[in-house]
Amino acid sequence: MRKLAVILIIVAVAVIVGANWYINSLPAPPAPNEADGTTLRSTESGDVVGFIDASGARAWLGVPFARPPAGALRWQAPLPPVPAEGVIEALAFGEMCPQLPSLLSGDSQSPESTAVAGGEDCLTLNIWSPPNASSLPVMLWIHGGGNSIGHGGNVNGGNLAVGGDVVVVSINYRLGLFGWFNHPALHTGDPVNDSGNYGTLDMIRALEWTRDNIAEFGGDPGNVTVFGESAGAFNTLAMMASPLAKGLFHRAVVQSGGYGVASLASGQNHQDEGGHRYSAPEIVNALLIADERASDATAARAIQDGWTPAEIRDYLYAKTPADIYSLLDGGGFGMVDVPNNFKDGHVLPALEAEELFSDLGNYSAVPVILGTNRDEPTLFMSRDPRYVDNLLGIFYSLKDEDAYRREVRYSARAWKARGVDELAQFLAASGNPNVYAYRWDWDEEPSALGYDLSVALGAAHALEIAFVFDDFEGGIGALGYIYPNDENQAALSRSMMSYWAEFAYNGTPGQGRDGAETPWLAWGEDGKTSILLDTPTDGGIRMDDEVVTSADIKLELMADASLPEGRERCELYVRLFRWQGLFDDGEYQRLGCAAYPAETIAGF
Repeated sequence: MRKLAVILIIVAVAVIVGANWYINSLPAPPAPNEADGTTLRSTESGDVVGFIDASGARAWLGVPFARPPAGALRWQAPLPPVPAEGVIEALAFGEMCPQLPSLLSGDSQSPESTAVAGGEDCLTLNIWSPPNASSLPVMLWIHGGGNSIGHGGNVNGGNLAVGGDVVVVSINYRLGLFGWFNHPALHTGDPVNDSGNYGTLDMIRALEWTRDNIAEFGGDPGNVTVFGESAGAFNTLAMMASPLAKGLFHRAVVQSGGYGVASLASGQNHQDEGGHRYSAPEIVNALLIADERASDATAARAIQDGWTPAEIRDYLYAKTPADIYSLLDGGGFGMVDVPNNFKDGHVLPALEAEELFSDLGNYSAVPVILGTNRDEPTLFMSRDPRYVDNLLGIFYSLKDEDAYRREVRYSARAWKARGVDELAQFLAASGNPNVYAYRWDWDEEPSALGYDLSVALGAAHALEIAFVFDDFEGGIGALGYIYPNDENQAALSRSMMSYWAEFAYNGTPGQGRDGAETPWLAWGEDGKTSILLDTPTDGGIRMDDEVVTSADIKLELMADASLPEGRERCELYVRLFRWQGLFDDGEYQRLGCAAYPAETIAGF
């Protein structure tokens, strides 16, 4: 009994210490910003006044770039803002667009505390400008989060603005079922509104606002770089693809992205007719069941099929964001898998990536940087119980480090293939000479309560954002505690900011803005393809000639002698190739996977 009591005391102390360590690692809430009269500017949104950021940048936060997409404007293309009657005090980030609450999205509430975070009056942007800015390049950031979580306030652009001598803009855009929703009953014959691509249209509206107003903040509307990470990178490529965005930007940086579009059928049809489980008609069915107007999906469908389009519209517009989000299951970090970026043929071409980007006539052929992180999937795996054991939700350890490393390597290479190398080949084949690629390799995290983050996370998805913005304290999910804040980290951040700024100025990263960096060659120049971005004591920054394709990865997986006999190879095959449309059932059977039906494997 005494021994058990001692063990319980030790565990209790460890829990208290661990909790205190985590709480103390979180950034303190910022002090309220104070308006500075020298920041008064005139815009189409009205007169705005900002403040002087800690970096020395002039900052304006939460500036409306469109009318609130609420009421009758829900599921409509965004409209220009109505000018404010008084001065807008742009001192705090605007409300995030409706989403499931999560720490990663930046919502401070517990995910269990409410059905939805944010609100529909959310179409705002943020601006950071160096002192005395005049006609500087503009860098417009599109946040990530699976097109279902996140907001423009996940980054602070002050250090990049001052350090790179550029004007930085970050934006909000409608997310999830408010950003991409395509019910036939909402169609009016207007191809823009009928596209269902409301989040995409929000980004285009933000670019239009930037074109018309950014000169007031010292930016050059004729030199705008769109850049984004993850879903923001997919959306950056969507800007290159959309004919409606043509001419509104002049360079693009795609961080951990790729190009994927959804069919109209996935958003417009019932599930048994090729629709997504969260298609618009399926959402109406689920609402009818939640309202107890129907006992099951069959009864709900009968009701919906009997309604006129006007009745369906009235029913949908009467629902609150909380009503709709209460129907959804959040995946990793609160992200919801809903169909988005519809290839409607008007806002986005009805083309897949290869056909789209292999022809100069199909896209805006601006200079582009494409990149991924060496260990992309670890952000989603490092606390997943499939791979990790944990005690009391605080102490983590990998179940099988070798298997973990294998899955990370294969999954990250698959992301590199589809998000960088194959796209770069398409773009180069189209005749675009200004294609640049990178792989980010930083992996110098400390251990946390015995959990080696350099292995568990390494060069994980999204961690490079802090280096681009030189902001290691706040940002996505309050992950500041993973950075050692040493000179290696600072040196890599300086180099990356220098490359990104030089690209914004001249359409090539070259030797960076300071002219002192390793030359970053265009795709295929001197036989090189990508630059590897790492710290001076861990390989440094150097060019590489590797090209990875999905076909290469398939061959490697099938021949890999390091994989144990049994389920692991089959799981990897499913997770790597199912969602890309590359799954081949005959090939799967020849791998010896008959005992593991693909539909039983997570990720199918």
